[in-house]
Amino acid sequence: MKTKLLTTLALTALAAPTANAKIFWQDISATYLNGSNYEVGDSDRQVFTFEHAGGYSWGDSFLFVDRLKSDDGFTETYAEISPRFKVYDFAEDNLVKAAYVATTWEVGDGFDNYLVGVGTDLNVTGFDYLQLNAYRRSNEFYESNYQLTAVWGVPFAENFYYDGFLDWSSASEGHAAEMNFTSQLKYNIGPMIGYSSRFYVGVEYAHWNNKFGIDGVNERNLNLLVKVHL
Repeated sequence: MKTKLLTTLALTALAAPTANAKIFWQDISATYLNGSNYEVGDSDRQVFTFEHAGGYSWGDSFLFVDRLKSDDGFTETYAEISPRFKVYDFAEDNLVKAAYVATTWEVGDGFDNYLVGVGTDLNVTGFDYLQLNAYRRSNEFYESNYQLTAVWGVPFAENFYYDGFLDWSSASEGHAAEMNFTSQLKYNIGPMIGYSSRFYVGVEYAHWNNKFGIDGVNERNLNLLVKVHL
């Protein structure tokens, strides 16, 4: 049932913004990860990820759906959809380019969390994008808390790209404060193989303190990465 819900969520994210809004840009990608240092459950896992991002007249959105498969046979599906609704545009040469009402829906096997807050786009030389968001979290299985999120993308050299996110969430009763710094360093082999879009190979590294709010569970996890933009 949850898998069907996530499929519907993905299709809705692709279709709904096009009905009543102008599309400025959109990107669809599929990623494969393979790592052996996961915490909480089997340490060896493969992850298949679908992502969709888009910019619209009303703001922007980002969706991902992860399908995790462990070597012990356990499978899990997790997704987030994060629409941000633009409330103000600043001058293009300002440090702060735009302000948003930022939202996220986290969907897992047996839980739903909802985040609402404020967000910004920053204008920083060398970055394709740099976003900062601050949320209040309404969690299904523990008390509400707060989260700060940074998201970035930086091209460098020729065909190299470094992107990722940093999430910090505050402690609540029975739930430790956690910090998840996950980033990808990758190289576009598309030009080498005649692929017209981006075809990345590289690594993803997760530096996650108090994973899932479990005090003392710290993940240091390097994954092999293949990512294809469609």
